[in-house]
Amino acid sequence: MLLLLERLGGDYIVWDKSASIRFLKPGRGTVRALFEISDAKLAEIKAEADAVGKCEPRFELKITDDSGEPVAELTKVLHVRRKRARP
Repeated sequence: MLLLLERLGGDYIVWDKSASIRFLKPGRGTVRALFEISDAKLAEIKAEADAVGKCEPRFELKITDDSGEPVAELTKVLHVRRKRARP
């Protein structure tokens, strides 16, 4: 949520709507997750929020162990809308 809020700038509101995690196996040791939002995905989110008034993008990522094997899968849905102009 914070990554998307930073990338969108101050004209948008971003909230966490839902999240789920599916554990695949025990995560022993260090685990890693890489969060990325491409410029294309960012443009798509902005366009939908501007045209429709809101956007609820869904993000999925894998959490991996030191050997690169997935230990969990994360799904997150956010709520994005443009801030209303104040008179």
